[in-house]
Amino acid sequence: MATMLILASQSDTRKALLQQAGLDFSTAPARIDERGLERAALDAGGDGRDVALLLAERKAAAVAAANPGAIVIGADQTLSLGAELLHKPADRSEAAAQLDHLRGKTHRLHAAVTLVRDDLLLWSDIQTAELTMRDFSPAEREEVLDREGDAILASVGGYRLEGPSIRLFETVAGDYFTILGLPLLPLLAALRNLAPETLT
Repeated sequence: MATMLILASQSDTRKALLQQAGLDFSTAPARIDERGLERAALDAGGDGRDVALLLAERKAAAVAAANPGAIVIGADQTLSLGAELLHKPADRSEAAAQLDHLRGKTHRLHAAVTLVRDDLLLWSDIQTAELTMRDFSPAEREEVLDREGDAILASVGGYRLEGPSIRLFETVAGDYFTILGLPLLPLLAALRNLAPETLT
């Protein structure tokens, strides 16, 4: 009997990455208190990496509990600017303010991915990428926001490296899939090891 593979996310980007890799999977949103879990992790002395890993694990666990026997992929991404964590902007004005906050600085994207079956954490991984924005002008920022439209509201950074937002960057160091929010190569390696039937 084939193993059911579920992505505990509604992220279009993550879905597209798995589809492009040829995986047969379904999706199910995870209902968890992300901000509450984040606060608890930070209060306990955790950082952006800890938060991303915790959220990925909890998302996968929540969906696995409702889907016995399935292997569930949990994923999350956080953005750290020093000790500060940034979140998805609610609207264009917040996106503009966030981009201005990141302008001329280096920030880090932490992308975590986990595999859970029933109540067992099978595997987890976290990767970090480091990105530096240029000292762009307000006009450049507005041009990018015009071109991006509402797409940037789904991004933790208020930008899309795979879109016109790339114009705002000076350097990028790290795995491309990590930047998109899913460390794909480690995930595929884990599936080959733990559930090779999911890759056929």
